[in-house]
Amino acid sequence: MAWKIVWAAIRWMNRPRCMTAGNNNSEWAFLNMASLTEHEQRKVAEAIARVERDTDAELVTVLAARADDYAYIPLLWASLLALVVPGIVHYLTGWMTLHSLLLVQWITFIVLCLVFRMPKITTHLIPRSVRHWRASNLARRQFLEQNLHHTVGSTGMLIFVSEAERYVEILVDEGISTRLDNKNWDVIVAAFTQQVKQGQTLQGFVSCVEACGELLKVHVPVTHVRNELPNRLVVLG
Repeated sequence: MAWKIVWAAIRWMNRPRCMTAGNNNSEWAFLNMASLTEHEQRKVAEAIARVERDTDAELVTVLAARADDYAYIPLLWASLLALVVPGIVHYLTGWMTLHSLLLVQWITFIVLCLVFRMPKITTHLIPRSVRHWRASNLARRQFLEQNLHHTVGSTGMLIFVSEAERYVEILVDEGISTRLDNKNWDVIVAAFTQQVKQGQTLQGFVSCVEACGELLKVHVPVTHVRNELPNRLVVLG
């Protein structure tokens, strides 16, 4: 019977959740995602169009809510603590029987799972390196999915943002990387990241696109008019 209760609790904690417009559920409040209106998204598209008039580079911008739901993180920490802490207490005191020890471990696991599912707590449980690793993987998948590796002259550029991870990355194809060292993007990425942390995602996108454009029009100048890829901001839910 006890294992059925534990299994039911795990299934409940991993139930599907829906994000809808106007949802004030605090579990999603920390994402602050897709806060850009259609008008604001058009501003990003217009900035891209202005930049591409002076360069052969093809820019694509992607805004992601998060790189992962990290559903396994609360379960991992809860399992570890539920196994270790009661076990240490039992070892040091010896006041619990094996049956009561097992029961305490189950209860501890369920309670910790519920507590660790709180967004503010979950955020602190995920190592920064893991968050950035997941965001970086998503950025590279988007580079391929947006066909940036198939542009004429290999001049594709991705400006990627994952808001939950506060992560910004610029990826370029070899037609740009052979003319501009990646260090050129570091200052731009650092400035954009700071704006994302401050909730200024729109201003960050526009400033980043314009800053990239200043470099691109010098090192990858326009040779002929073309627009291979859509200029719109790609928003990932």
